[in-house]
Amino acid sequence: MLSRVSLPIVLRLILLDTKNIDMKNLMTKEEVQKIVDEVYPKIEKHYGISKFHECTPWVELHHNIYLRIIGEDLEMGEDDYPTEVEEFGEADPAAEFDRECNTIVVYHPKMKNRQDVIETLIHEYQHHLQSPLWMKRYYSMGYTYDTHPYEVEATSKEKDWVLFN
Repeated sequence: MLSRVSLPIVLRLILLDTKNIDMKNLMTKEEVQKIVDEVYPKIEKHYGISKFHECTPWVELHHNIYLRIIGEDLEMGEDDYPTEVEEFGEADPAAEFDRECNTIVVYHPKMKNRQDVIETLIHEYQHHLQSPLWMKRYYSMGYTYDTHPYEVEATSKEKDWVLFN
């Protein structure tokens, strides 16, 4: 459970509006992990190792970026899962690639179904393969998330999800 010190920080950072989450069709952390365990080795084999890292990335599941940053994660069972999401708000973003730790971080409450999990892993794996220098350089050149060449490339690769289904 969250400590008294971190709860005010979390509540300030997290948008408490959960209207965009379908509470009846949430995937549990265990369901997402099962898909990751099954599919991720196939993604690693298909795309190979990046020339910018010594090994393929780890995959971690967290509730949301804010709880990950402050070093805490929710402990929840299947029965209390929707309550926790309602209490702490929608997780945003859905995932990210942490270059420093060479880790794909998936925020499991954002995952809607099997296809979404696979597309997310593929998208973030593309960032593992891409140059960290150019990732920053493109943003400094004025590209936005939607126009950044690496984001466009990663999004286009998501269609490969059928190869791993």
